[in-house]
Amino acid sequence: MDIREEIRALKEREQAVILAHYYAPDEVQAIADYVGDSFFLAKAAAKTEAKTIVFCGVHFMGESAKILNPSRRVLMPDLSADCAMAHMATAEQILKLREEVRDLAVVCYINSTAALKGLSDVIVTSSNAEKIVRALKEKNILFIPDQNLGSYIASKVPEKTFYYSGGYCPVHAFLLAKDVLAEKKAHPKAEVLTHPECIGEVRAVSDFIGSTADIIKYAEKSGADEFIVCTEPGVLYELKARCAGKVFYPVSMVCADMKKNTLEGVRDCLLHGSGEVVMREEEMEAARRPLERMLELAK
Repeated sequence: MDIREEIRALKEREQAVILAHYYAPDEVQAIADYVGDSFFLAKAAAKTEAKTIVFCGVHFMGESAKILNPSRRVLMPDLSADCAMAHMATAEQILKLREEVRDLAVVCYINSTAALKGLSDVIVTSSNAEKIVRALKEKNILFIPDQNLGSYIASKVPEKTFYYSGGYCPVHAFLLAKDVLAEKKAHPKAEVLTHPECIGEVRAVSDFIGSTADIIKYAEKSGADEFIVCTEPGVLYELKARCAGKVFYPVSMVCADMKKNTLEGVRDCLLHGSGEVVMREEEMEAARRPLERMLELAK
């Protein structure tokens, strides 16, 4: 039996739904029920009625799905798939700034551990961060853990004062403007589409800045035929599917952790119940409040 047929049969047996991030390998996106960015998948996880959720992403995503669905089983094809940035803030940083700065909201990017989420006032994604920060009554914002997304949102909401924990995404943050400009020289008609996790100098030479989902929407509507893509190249699968005839040139690094999601891993976790996300009730409860606040404010 073909492995895709095995997965379909196991999915039916286990009453499962498969969620995959845009950065997962092409063949994993192809067998998923829902493919999207962190915000879309968080909403899908919150609404599902499936008994089992298979999350093809990195660990914080599996945690978020479990937090929003405590009574459901959440499986990951590879539990070791992690996000370095998710750990790039500390409880000490948060508690210290809460003591020192009045009128402060702790805004936590969804790319973070459950422990950090539980110390925050609200969660955001790259799709909804600007909208949510504008909606907060507090003037001062501690944005964790990604300083690049945080600085981008700060440029959009100048009436607020931002503080950062100093975190970054290695896949996006190590891309330099000179790399983009070299690609632009080779393809002068191409528009530059950039994720806000990239550093300021890359954003400055871009034609469009937005979440992975927003990049896809922009490319669909744009009159251009060529694009330089400054985000993880897994997004090319969806870009090519939606933008027939258009050409894409990726310049970012590959996220090795996202590529740990394989068809074999999906099959095995459904077959054996392996890779289950297990969390303490108090940890889930603390993180659920800011996640649910995100879903409410982002409506």
